[in-house]
Amino acid sequence: MVMACRVINKRRHVGLQQLSSFSGTGRTFLGPVKSSKFIVDEERHESILISSVVRLLESLDLTSAVGQLLNEAVQTQNNTYKTGTSTLLFLVGAWSSAAEECLHLGVPISLIVSVMSEGLNSCIEEVVSLQVPIHNIFDHIDSTKTFSGLETCGVSLCPFLQIPSDTGLQKAHDLKDVASPSLTIYNLSGIPVRSPKLFRPQAEDEANKNTLQNPQTLKKSLLADSRCRKSILIHSRHFNRTDSNRWINKPEGFLEQHGAATPRTYRCNDLVELEMGLSHGDHNSMKLVDAAVRLQFQNASTQQGNCTIPFVFDISRIFTCCLPGVPETFSCVCPGYITVVSISNTTLIKELQNQPVQIILIEGDLTENYRHLGFNKAANINTLLESMKVQQYSSEEQWTDYVLQVLIKFNVNLVLVQGNVSEDLIEKCMHSKRLVIGSVNSSVMQAFAEASGAVQVAYITQVNENCVGSGVCVTFWRSIPSDVIDRINILTIMIKTEGINLVTVVLTSPLPAQMQAREDRFWTCAYRLYYALREQKVFLGGGAVEFLCLSHLQILAEQSLSKRNHVCSGWLHNTSSWLASSLALYRSTVLKCLANGWHKYLSALMYNTANCSSELGASTVIQQHLQSATDSGSPSSYILNEYSKLNSGIFNSGISNKLEQIPSVYDIVTPKTEAWRRALDLVLLVLQTDSEIITGLGHTQINSQETEGFLFL
Repeated sequence: MVMACRVINKRRHVGLQQLSSFSGTGRTFLGPVKSSKFIVDEERHESILISSVVRLLESLDLTSAVGQLLNEAVQTQNNTYKTGTSTLLFLVGAWSSAAEECLHLGVPISLIVSVMSEGLNSCIEEVVSLQVPIHNIFDHIDSTKTFSGLETCGVSLCPFLQIPSDTGLQKAHDLKDVASPSLTIYNLSGIPVRSPKLFRPQAEDEANKNTLQNPQTLKKSLLADSRCRKSILIHSRHFNRTDSNRWINKPEGFLEQHGAATPRTYRCNDLVELEMGLSHGDHNSMKLVDAAVRLQFQNASTQQGNCTIPFVFDISRIFTCCLPGVPETFSCVCPGYITVVSISNTTLIKELQNQPVQIILIEGDLTENYRHLGFNKAANINTLLESMKVQQYSSEEQWTDYVLQVLIKFNVNLVLVQGNVSEDLIEKCMHSKRLVIGSVNSSVMQAFAEASGAVQVAYITQVNENCVGSGVCVTFWRSIPSDVIDRINILTIMIKTEGINLVTVVLTSPLPAQMQAREDRFWTCAYRLYYALREQKVFLGGGAVEFLCLSHLQILAEQSLSKRNHVCSGWLHNTSSWLASSLALYRSTVLKCLANGWHKYLSALMYNTANCSSELGASTVIQQHLQSATDSGSPSSYILNEYSKLNSGIFNSGISNKLEQIPSVYDIVTPKTEAWRRALDLVLLVLQTDSEIITGLGHTQINSQETEGFLFL
């Protein structure tokens, strides 16, 4: 177990400090360029390379109540969406610090909870303007244009948040990150080439240094360094706005944007563009996702024929087969079910591969003592031996012989079991030229049931001729060098039948410590695409959404501050109403603290992506753009306008002609906003359940002190 070390000040809110401490351990996982961590198991003397929050928390000591709440929130996010955990963990820390700051400034806990909740809800409403609709993306899919067929560049941020990269300012841990997908790009031939974003000529680096040192040219360089986007800005409701029509008040003191301009939006109708925007620099994983989607699309088109049923990406019919110790060149996508068996089955597979075999499906364990869930053993039953003759065989052996007789009777050579399988049964079946495979996913079982006609049963005693499927083929997956097979000591086989709706993604890695991280990255990309297609919308990514939240909250805070000054100016004339006006007095403070969390998020994102040499430098860049966004009259129109300018090619003069264009960066909508909600909900839960701050004073004394301080404002 790894301890999250940080000095806890017991005179302040302990729970919020613990959240900040846990959050700091995953800071380097934010953004597309992740600095991996080695976790060493002292008991097993094994190590694993991790680059995700989920794997990190599995290795941390989370025995405290706060740690368990954090782990539950992260696990729920991961189990539901398979993405957004890094954002969740970082915002938990950032907003914990924000809540601590509010407490330090004397803001009542009830107001912190209400204003932060309303502020986040207002942000989620505001970022709707940055959604990109996706419609009928499979209606005009180009089979000749694939993700792997495009030369892709490294990671990218929101256009106006990018600054010229300087090789001399790259963080050492980014360049040494063996698991970072952004340092290598792939062209059609699959040969790795250097990313033009992270590796630039020395002359250009010197020019970038001079630009950074010259504030007059900083803003131009920010735009010039960004690449063209493929999406075309058609219309936006935030354009053509006058200064007098910027903001109006909502009933609860928050603001709403209004404009009379015709709505304008981005559109994404190309699968490859969508995949590249959602890859977030991990092009190798998204290439496999693209191949799996196209294979499903091809199978669906073949089965439907002239039917016009819309294609739906079914992620439940995609599986991974991990082969540690195998070169990465063996990674691929194949139809059917690919799995590993003992190398002792080599002879058996050779005999089965040239003939169609019959199959049965067992949905429970295939063991003598297995009973289905809910089984109640009959009571008050005693078994008496009819003969005193000593039995020659044990009950296990008798059961094994019975199973074998059933398989012989129905001429079954392949058994797929969802649960565990008796080792003795596997051994006997192998000698009888029958293959038994356990721990098979339920969706795999269902796919074989649909394609082969087999019926799943709970017990071997339920098998009859109507439960047996046919037409299944078993063969070796592909030729792997003998030295590799001897090293991994497993055999990879493929099981398929005609018309099966099943795709297996084979993931390989020469370093076993990287295998888990590689599988996690694949599923992250797969679920990003799945939810984008399911919701038919995405966000403009690369920090654009978070930047809009930051600027929106700052404007809300300024408006609340103006209202606060107005309340304070008339407060002495009606001192009995001070409790009713406390919300207006503290609203600006809480909103600024909440916005500071977004500021920290963007600073860390830019720093981790190697766009800035320090978080302080990133903060300065963000502050400059915040001022520009505020001056423009609407932060959302500022963001959309910058994207539009880049798409039109106006600010591309400073980019080398040899650099390929990068498509827009996209984020999925619901998983992102749910990560925000879970992060804030966790912070507010800890804030309220551990609300008695240890200051050496009782709760009554604290309240009276807060009241006294408020009366002398």
